[in-house]
Amino acid sequence: MAIPHGFIQELLNRVDVVEVVGRYVQLKKTGANLSGLCPFHSEKTPSFTVSPSKQFYHCFGCGKSGDAVNFLMEHNGLGFVEAVQDLAAQHGMQVPDDRTSPQDRARAEAQRQKQTTLSDVLEKAAASYKKQLKTNAQAIDYLKQRGLTGAIAQRFGIGYAPAGWRHLSTVFPDYTSPLLEESGLVIHHRNEAAASSHSEHANPAEHPEQRQEQRPEQRSSESRYDRFRHRIMFPIRNIKGQYIGFGGRVLGDEKPKYLNSPETPVFSKGRELYGLFEARQDLREHGFALVTEGYMDVVALAQLGFGNAVATLGTACTSDHVRKLFRYTDSIVFSFDGDTAGRNAARKALQAALP
Repeated sequence: MAIPHGFIQELLNRVDVVEVVGRYVQLKKTGANLSGLCPFHSEKTPSFTVSPSKQFYHCFGCGKSGDAVNFLMEHNGLGFVEAVQDLAAQHGMQVPDDRTSPQDRARAEAQRQKQTTLSDVLEKAAASYKKQLKTNAQAIDYLKQRGLTGAIAQRFGIGYAPAGWRHLSTVFPDYTSPLLEESGLVIHHRNEAAASSHSEHANPAEHPEQRQEQRPEQRSSESRYDRFRHRIMFPIRNIKGQYIGFGGRVLGDEKPKYLNSPETPVFSKGRELYGLFEARQDLREHGFALVTEGYMDVVALAQLGFGNAVATLGTACTSDHVRKLFRYTDSIVFSFDGDTAGRNAARKALQAALP
């Protein structure tokens, strides 16, 4: 994508580097500039400065410097075009591209708006799940038994999806909104034949509370109900911190033990890594990424001081995963289970990491 130089200059004229950096770094006024702890290397004494007049940042410790676009590229692991698009969207500007038609640009803008809307829906659901966790003793006991503290649960936004079929109807007044289905939060069965073919979504033995209530799709040829029920919820965020999906661990012995969000306009398992957003700073400090298999692996390792752990989302490690990690570190350690499946996954991961 070729972005006109004039547009970039106009964007930088509208953007305040202090505001951009201030989202991630606690800044204090020091004369004409502001200073804080560098987000790119570990330090105890602030050597990172931001100049409002020059619209420029510089670290006297590690030498990192640049404008608002450079900061987003370095801090969030974005490419140049991604960083420009991110800043432009925040300031109501549309990035021009002479090589694309007006129709293509309009479609791209509509897609970005849809993705933002879906992320907002998922964030609202995540807030509800976090609130529910505080009131469910069984969910809290499970996390404590796994050795997790409240601080770690807060860091990863862990929550709990209640056992009822339609908890989210108390969160979203319009439970029939297509956005709930598009985001993967709600399942919509349009007829009984379709309902019977989705057994993983309607397990009558999933929880006693649900066994007492007839399944929604048995009552009507068209029905909606929550995808995630009676599960510990692990929100998945992209590198910008936007909510894009969930992983849910059932409380009990029912199957499936783990249930992921489906593929949506904002979520693709083959491209995302759980915990990458939370691990950004730790990846730089530790100097390597620790790739594991599951949500609980990442959270448990963070509890033990290894905040540089991430996990693939029930898929093999792909070249997209590796490229994302190499934006933050030059070293990747794969730590999978020692069974046959884990060894096979390790071999595939190594192949994906090779040039």
